[in-house]
Amino acid sequence: MSGPVTIVTGGTFGLGLSITVSLARRGHRVLAFGLRQAQVSSTAVGFSELEQALSEENLSGQVELMEADVSREGDTIAVARRALDRFGRIDGLVNNAAIGPLGTVMDTSPEVFERIQKVNIGGIYLMSRQVIPTMREQGGGSIVNIGSGAGYGKPNMAAYAASKGALLALSSAMAYDHFHERIRVNVAIPGGGGIVSGMSVGRFGGDESVFKRRPAPGTVAGRPATGEDLAGAVAFLLSEDAAAISGTVVDVGCFSHQGGPVPHRP
Repeated sequence: MSGPVTIVTGGTFGLGLSITVSLARRGHRVLAFGLRQAQVSSTAVGFSELEQALSEENLSGQVELMEADVSREGDTIAVARRALDRFGRIDGLVNNAAIGPLGTVMDTSPEVFERIQKVNIGGIYLMSRQVIPTMREQGGGSIVNIGSGAGYGKPNMAAYAASKGALLALSSAMAYDHFHERIRVNVAIPGGGGIVSGMSVGRFGGDESVFKRRPAPGTVAGRPATGEDLAGAVAFLLSEDAAAISGTVVDVGCFSHQGGPVPHRP
């Protein structure tokens, strides 16, 4: 079996599932990991949906599934070791795992605030530390961090926005730090409103119909962005077609920096 080897954090559900399956279709050998139990403000639970999708497309042999917590250093060490044991190398890392409870600084408890930072930004730090030495020895690699328009500040998302703003700064710093090691670091941001994911649905009690009741600008395609849209951008940033691109942000579904607001159709 050949093809690049890519680790996808939070790769077992929602947008992460789309990324995992899309990369496997494109010939990547993928180690996807997550947690089986639901996390705060998310409907993501279990691996059965991913296992079924992989089985239906005869992709199971290309994907290694693992339960691990991206906020625990020991788990991230185990993930990197499993990838090397199974596939022999690590070419890419997609830092997708995140939690995003709504709230202001006043109604977000210190415990929830700390957990959001540990997963959303601490997870990138820990997982990147495990793959960069291998990428350096191999002569390069690609890291794609999944951001959010909240990283530029959005109402009622104080802790989540803080973590995604930190993601942008950390990604830029990493791109500088590992430039001469040929390790590319970029950000992909899904947006435009109306995107259905475990996190977005979880914020509204698991009720997907809320997205039909709440009009959103969506994308220039005339519809909300999907996991496949995001996965396409991620695949490009991981590929040799993006060999000269580092330190950039690709906005999937909205304008640069999730700017706007995009007006609704008259």
